Amino acid sequence: MFMSRYRNGSDQAGTVIAIIADVFALILGLWILMYLLDANRGNDLVQLVRESANWLAGWSHDLFTFDEAWARVVAGYGLAAVVYLFVGHAVAHRLHRHRH
Repeated sequence: MFMSRYRNGSDQAGTVIAIIADVFALILGLWILMYLLDANRGNDLVQLVRESANWLAGWSHDLFTFDEAWARVVAGYGLAAVVYLFVGHAVAHRLHRHRH
């Protein structure tokens, strides 16, 4: 009974993985929003978000060849955000289920 109040290691790992996936998707979504709103690229925060998003979506940001730049940004970075969310939460769910 006493131990049931505490999460085991796999449950904690699942929670951490889900949070990391959420943060990655948040950064990517924030960059999409900043791009669409034409945020000042000279701003330090905008540069940090852009560089982080470029690193996170390095595999997908030039995946699509739409004529419009905004469509490439939304599709490429959006795909990366969805993949991080899907994979991160799937792994977290699997770890949470492993506990039971």
